Amino acid sequence: MIDVKETLAGAEERMEMAAMFLEESLNRIRAGRANVAILDGVRVNSYGSMVPLNQVANVSCPDARTIAIKPWDKKAIRDIEKAIMDSDVGITPENNGEMIRLSLPQPTEERRRDLVKQCNKIGEKAKVEVRNVRGEIKDKLKKAIKDGLSEDNEKDAELELQKVHDKYIKKLDELLEAKNKEIMTV
Repeated sequence: MIDVKETLAGAEERMEMAAMFLEESLNRIRAGRANVAILDGVRVNSYGSMVPLNQVANVSCPDARTIAIKPWDKKAIRDIEKAIMDSDVGITPENNGEMIRLSLPQPTEERRRDLVKQCNKIGEKAKVEVRNVRGEIKDKLKKAIKDGLSEDNEKDAELELQKVHDKYIKKLDELLEAKNKEIMTV
């Protein structure tokens, strides 16, 4: 017989992972303000191995439209520039020999709408994952009745599962709403 509490805890953990995925993905989307998180996916070739950008340089935001990258080893400046150009960040780096600057342009209205659509697509993927978890656990609970779980326990577990599901769907909606507001604010 299955342990209902353990099963529900596992479901909640998987739903939390979907929320974390959404949050990380939204942080990488450029909303107009400088945010070092958009460079999280950039990998730099450093001494023959690919490492995250923040392991070879100091990344900071001196103002709302600029990201400054100061490499610890000045020889790595070309590799960092190349990594940024090859990534999907979409910003051309400018270097003065000591540091690299990324100037973020103000997105147009059309670009803002595209970004909102992109966010909503990612959000829908996360919601689908949360719904899939709920469906899988419901099926597990239905099968557990055959293994000896009482129907009352199964119904209680299903109600608890629905509450957890609703909580995470609401959390995902709040994350999306906040990001969309950030993108559309001029």
